This record gives sequence, C-alpha cells and structure tokens, in this order.
Amino acid sequence: MVPDELLGRHEIATSAQMEALGEALGKSLVAGDMLVLTGPLGAGKTTLTRGIGEGLGVRGPVQSPTFVIARTHPSLVGGAPLIHADAYRLGDSGELEDLDLDLDGSVTIVEWGRGLVEQIADEWWDIEIERPVGEADDAENLDLDAPRTVVITRHA
Repeated sequence: MVPDELLGRHEIATSAQMEALGEALGKSLVAGDMLVLTGPLGAGKTTLTRGIGEGLGVRGPVQSPTFVIARTHPSLVGGAPLIHADAYRLGDSGELEDLDLDLDGSVTIVEWGRGLVEQIADEWWDIEIERPVGEADDAENLDLDAPRTVVITRHA
C-alpha cells in the first residue's frame, strides 16, 4: 500500500532520484498491490520500476518488458514477487487477463495500463510521469537526466 506521504506530486531532477522514489514505494508495497505507470517514451517508467524492485528486494535486473509483455521477478527476501508488464501492444483488458498473472500474490506494475486495469482490478495506484518536451526531445536524448514530474494517485 502506498503511504499517504508518497501520494501527490513529486518533482524529480535525476534518474537517481526517480529510483529513490521507486525504492521508497517498493518498501511499502505488498502482494495484491497494483500500480499503473503512464508517461511518454523515456519518461522514466522503467527507472521507477527498477527502484521499486530494489525496495521490494527482488531479483533483477529490472528491464523494460516491452518485447516479452510481462516479466516476473522473484523475491530474494521472502516477500512478494514483482510482475512488471507492458500493455503497450495489448489490444484490450482481455489480453492482459489472458496473461494469467498472479495479481493477488504479487506486486504488479503495468506500464501503459491506463484504460485496461480497470477491468481486472478493483483498486490500484496511478502514477503519471511527465517529462519536459522541447528541442532535445528526440530518441538520442531520452535517457539523459532531465526534470520529471511524478503524480501518484489512488483509485478504488
């Protein structure tokens, strides 16, 4: 469960700060928790998830699941495993459900899951990551440290 003090708006300046926010989130999450990450390419969704994995104490490396749709990272500390899914290429919530993920026994993160998880979960945390758009907004600069805004809200 995301603690109240982590809900709301966070200004993030570096990828290290993004991972630290993720780690703080990960330390508070338990089996059955679901997070939906939304943001443009290069916003920091996987970086945040990497930090969540650290906080949960799961086996890594945590990488983008774009091509495999979902990865499961088992716990190294006896806690809940982390399911990291990417719904970008899925057509509807039925395809997400067909993955037969253990949502009750895991912490589940779904990138690009807005509009899909509503059909498979009663409650979740929505995490919107915004990055500035400008002249350096091209594929070569997506991984550079740049300010991000992260907004965490609860949906039930």
